[in-house]
This record gives sequence, C-alpha cells and structure tokens, in this order.
Amino acid sequence: MSEPASPSETEPTDETSEPRREPVFNLPPVVLAVIGICVAVHLIRVYGLNDDQDFALLVRTAFVPSQFDLDVYAFTSPFTYAFLHGGFAHLAINMVWLAAFGSPLANRFGTFWFALFFAATGLAAVVLFWAVHPLGQAPLVGASGAISGMMGAAARFGFRIDRTSGKAAFAGAPLPIAEVLRSRGVMTFLGVWMVINLVTGLIGFAPGVDSQIAWEAHIGGFVAGFFGVRLFDRRQQDVHTDEQ
Repeated sequence: MSEPASPSETEPTDETSEPRREPVFNLPPVVLAVIGICVAVHLIRVYGLNDDQDFALLVRTAFVPSQFDLDVYAFTSPFTYAFLHGGFAHLAINMVWLAAFGSPLANRFGTFWFALFFAATGLAAVVLFWAVHPLGQAPLVGASGAISGMMGAAARFGFRIDRTSGKAAFAGAPLPIAEVLRSRGVMTFLGVWMVINLVTGLIGFAPGVDSQIAWEAHIGGFVAGFFGVRLFDRRQQDVHTDEQ
C-alpha cells in the first residue's frame, strides 16, 4: 500500500494556483510621468490654445537657435523643448520608443539618475543642433534627442535585459566600446538607425509632411548616451563598492 502523498505534492502553492499577472502598463513611474507630460502638453496646445497662444508658447519653450537671447528662456528652452511635439504622429512614435528604451533604462538607473540622463542627453542634442544650425529659425521640438541617448546607452549594454526581478532592466556592466563595435547585432541595429535618421533628416519624414527629422539632435543625444552611460549607472558603481 502506497504512502499518502505529502501536502506539498497534492496541494497547489500560491505560485501554481494563481500565476503572477503582469500589469497592462508595466512602465516605471518616471517614464509614465514623461509620457503624461508630453501628452498633456500636446493636448493643451491642440485643443486649449489658439494659434497666437500656441506661437507664444513655442517662442518660450521650443529651442530656436537664432533666438538664443540671454533671458530666462535661454536656460529653460534647451530642456522644455523635449516636451513639445509637432503632431500626433510625432508624439506617438516618440512615446513608443520612450516606453521601449526608457523603461529598462529607468529600472536600471532609478528615477533620479534617469531624470538627469534624460536632461543631459536632451541638452547634448540641443548643442549639436545649434552647432550645425547656429542661425536656424526652425524650432527644435520633441523628446527624440533624449530617446536617442537611451538607444546609445542600450547599445553599451548590448541590449541585454534582465527580468528576474519582475521588471525589465538592462543587465550587466556597460560593455567596453571595442566590444560593442565587435557585436554584429548591435552594429547592425545602429547602422540601420543611422541610415534612417540621415534619410528622414535630409529627404523628409514622409511625402506631404513638411517637418523634417532633426538628425543632428538625434546624433547629439546618441553620442552623449553612448559615451556617458557610466556616469549615470550608479548600480554598477554600488556593486563595485560592495565588493571592495
């Protein structure tokens, strides 16, 4: 006669009876906050402001190289421009990329350092855009410069993702630049990304769309994220400190 099975063999545990349910919007709060601000600003511009009011807002918050006067907006517009967008398509595309690349980076860096990273790479995008177009009158808007910085950081992690904690985060130490350059997958992604940026920037986003992609800003943000990722990666520094 066989022995009765132990309770652990017959009674399902909590993990087997109710599998973990991932939330529909599994995004870090800081990423949700940036998306919420961008969407709210765009909705206010489209539905809450008339043309004159919207123009006044652009003058004060978008970055226009030729209007770089020494006033308060000269110091705020290099940051506030990232929360403005040229249309719903521009907004939607940027928010999708922000969710995709910003979420694992925010989970890796934490809220404070991710916010600094967003500001720093967005500022780097402005610097290169201004250097190429010092007398330009077209306003620079959109979060894509900072998002390009996130892509640069992702490349340094080799796009490695760790989901063991229940939250997707870039894993491992940032790769040496030489190792990144030897990675076929990473270089293929970066090559395609660079070609798309140059083509859309020089030719146009799509037929019938007047606005062009600010490829200079994208490259400026990418370079800052690629080379500066270690300055914001406090997790790796904490690991080295604990090991000493």
